[in-house]
Amino acid sequence: MESNSKINDFLELAELTPEDELVHYGLAQEYMRFGQFENAAASLRRVIALKPDYAAAYRELGKALEKAGNFEEAKAAFLEGRRLAEHHGDGQTVKEINVFLKRLEKKKN
Repeated sequence: MESNSKINDFLELAELTPEDELVHYGLAQEYMRFGQFENAAASLRRVIALKPDYAAAYRELGKALEKAGNFEEAKAAFLEGRRLAEHHGDGQTVKEINVFLKRLEKKKN
């Protein structure tokens, strides 16, 4: 099965290089791709633990949490990601997060 193969590859890499945030980010993307949103969130939390100022990881965490139905946690992740992106002058990530926040608010209502 394709999902297990790619996910297993990333899991092996994560075991070999546990401090590499990009490996965990890639693992999270594979989990997202195959609808494993809770696992994606766990991997993204690991990314954030390794690199706390990684705004894109917060954006992706917000997406994973939203898809898992954790709307309040998703909002908090999006807000922190936007704050970091603004701090680092990353306008594109700010714009993307603003779109996700608007969609999230519509879902909640």
